[in-house]
Amino acid sequence: EAMHIGGSREFPFCKVKLTIAHHGSGLTGPDGEIIYLGNPCGVIISTDGKNVYHAGDTGLFLDMKLIGEMTSIDVALLPIGDNFTMGVEDAVKAAEFLQARVNVPMHYNTFDLIKTDPDTFVEGVKALNLDAVIIEPGGSLDI
Repeated sequence: EAMHIGGSREFPFCKVKLTIAHHGSGLTGPDGEIIYLGNPCGVIISTDGKNVYHAGDTGLFLDMKLIGEMTSIDVALLPIGDNFTMGVEDAVKAAEFLQARVNVPMHYNTFDLIKTDPDTFVEGVKALNLDAVIIEPGGSLDI
């Protein structure tokens, strides 16, 4: 469905709102050229009275505070892998800005360059008196 940053749309199964994200957006073509793929986005998915914020591949940005003020977020999915996204320290600050009920680290340990310990994220978030959990691949979270 065609959408853009700041817009929201009702679907039969949920409401989707696109947020900003600060990240590159491209693909290396077969001859090595970079193909631009549009603006990166985060997304807030609202369904069954719950709001899930998927930050996408992003760095920390101050408007995360505004996102948290405007939407009561039940679960925030935040990248912690560093190098291509925010690292643990910035993701903990993002959790502070967002004030989600539960914060989940993502985008880490899939290859050596983004190896990090997700427990350091959980500890940092819990030090702010917020909740964080690690979801193992194939796992789930009930809220």
